[in-house]
Amino acid sequence: MEREIRHQFTFSQPPEVVWEYLTNSELLAQWLMPNDFKPIVGHKFQFGAKPKFPLGFDGRIYCEVLEIIPNQKLVYSWKGGLSKENPSLNSTVIWTLTHTDNGTILTFEHKGFKGIKNYLAYIIMNKGWAKIGKRLFKQLNLA
Repeated sequence: MEREIRHQFTFSQPPEVVWEYLTNSELLAQWLMPNDFKPIVGHKFQFGAKPKFPLGFDGRIYCEVLEIIPNQKLVYSWKGGLSKENPSLNSTVIWTLTHTDNGTILTFEHKGFKGIKNYLAYIIMNKGWAKIGKRLFKQLNLA
């Protein structure tokens, strides 16, 4: 069985502003995690977090940009576990921006939580992504 996380967030800012917070490494670090992201298809980058060794996480998320449609869609791989060579979670993150009369609807999907081994990661990350969306909301409203 494969599970998927999906959240929607609504912002009063236009897609171009929200897009900056998804693709500018410094802005991304303010609400998500430190990173070396570049909005270039094929770019390999990492997010850094606090390791949780008892849960099988070394604190690094290994990613690669898979698709970019400026101001509309960003897709990257998301691999994590105890090592880059043998990730326990091999998944995909998709950000989709939809322009509205009042701003932007940001749809977040995290796909690829396969089998029982990723069930705990799915539970923890589902709650975590909801909190992260709230942090993004705060950052955009401070800008």
